[in-house]
Amino acid sequence: MAAQALRVELRLVAYRGPDDFEGAVVAMRQDGAEALFVMPHPTVSGHATRLAALAGTHRLPAMAPYREFAEAGGLMAYGGMFSEMYRRVPIFVDKILKGAKPSELPIERPMRFDFVVNLKTAKAFGLTIPPPILIQATEVLQ
Repeated sequence: MAAQALRVELRLVAYRGPDDFEGAVVAMRQDGAEALFVMPHPTVSGHATRLAALAGTHRLPAMAPYREFAEAGGLMAYGGMFSEMYRRVPIFVDKILKGAKPSELPIERPMRFDFVVNLKTAKAFGLTIPPPILIQATEVLQ
């Protein structure tokens, strides 16, 4: 596992919904967490601003798979470009309306990815993002 090779200990934190975000982050911090990765899940979608604020308040550098997270103040975001994926939706809707069974349509993986780095957040945490990382970013927020 990559985490073991990097000597990083991963811990999952249970929560039921947005009302549990703050308690989960506080529990993580009390347990010694040094960073936060927000996993893609419907319960976190639409809560980028709140999650980024909680990470900042509790001094946890945080990353999520949604570019909105970095735009909202999270340290980084890396994930499929949703704008590109949404452009494919009408193609699938058309096929379904013409009689295709959704279960028989192919699953498509993202072809393009966003990697957004928020330098303002990095500065607030006293972090310096190495130039090779910045070069790879699709967008660097000042």
